[in-house]
Amino acid sequence: MDLFLISVIASTLRVSTPLLFAALGETINEKAGILNLGIEGTMVFSAFIGFWAAKTSGSVELGLLAAVLAGLALGLLMGLLTVTLGLSQHVSGLGVTLLGTGLALFLFRLAFPDPAIPPKLDAPFPQLPILVGTPLEPVFSQFGLTYIAFALVPLCGWLLYRTGFGLNLRACGENPEAADTAGVAVYRIRYMALAIGGALMGAAGGFLSLAQLDSFTYGIVSGRGWVAIALVIFGNWKPGRVLIGALLFSVFQALQLRWQAQGVQLPYWFLLALPYLVTILALTLAGRNASYPAALLKPYKREG
Repeated sequence: MDLFLISVIASTLRVSTPLLFAALGETINEKAGILNLGIEGTMVFSAFIGFWAAKTSGSVELGLLAAVLAGLALGLLMGLLTVTLGLSQHVSGLGVTLLGTGLALFLFRLAFPDPAIPPKLDAPFPQLPILVGTPLEPVFSQFGLTYIAFALVPLCGWLLYRTGFGLNLRACGENPEAADTAGVAVYRIRYMALAIGGALMGAAGGFLSLAQLDSFTYGIVSGRGWVAIALVIFGNWKPGRVLIGALLFSVFQALQLRWQAQGVQLPYWFLLALPYLVTILALTLAGRNASYPAALLKPYKREG
């Protein structure tokens, strides 16, 4: 198999990993009726907390746990603002993004005051050697988190469409009044959805700082949170289609990286913008028939 094609496939799988974690988390949030625009800030904050925990403890596993817990905490904060207080989901999400991003950068300056020497992990997450010595080794020798992200796609599909919890969660996103009448604890389900979604977003941030880049920088997330929201719409709130969208974005991201490395004669700005242009085009085409949850963005307040 062509080495260029192998390298693009391998990079596509790696690049799609944080997008999958984040987009699946956002899918669960929105299926419960909550639009979480705090995803970008959650990923940045979790990336820093995970990196700091791993750097100080020497354990990337502990760092990943810290990143997941950081994401969960911001998910619960989103629940306090939108579920308990019933505030605007747009404003609350943007507030969480500003809080998470600002807090991460502030704490980063405190923990690592010398910006001239970017901190790196001594022992980042290793890639799992699979099919060693074969042409397909680069494709399958991925981080363990990459395999987990792909395994979560059918797991999330099963959770949403084959379990009682998933039925209750979808009911809260379609008609919370009817769900409440049927005995579903709408507040509790929405909090659980935000906690699960936040944990997955935390894992996305942790992957960036603990595996893919093994460092923390100011632009570590680079808009991936916003892309994840677009992927949810592109996927029509279905995990399988979200996977297709993540791979579509990631393959163009991998291509532009390889083309830059090979010195392809295309404008630099065009190569950087290419994955986002493709995402906008795909979103424009797919968004026409999007069937979003009926109660999305609508705060629910129980009467009586």
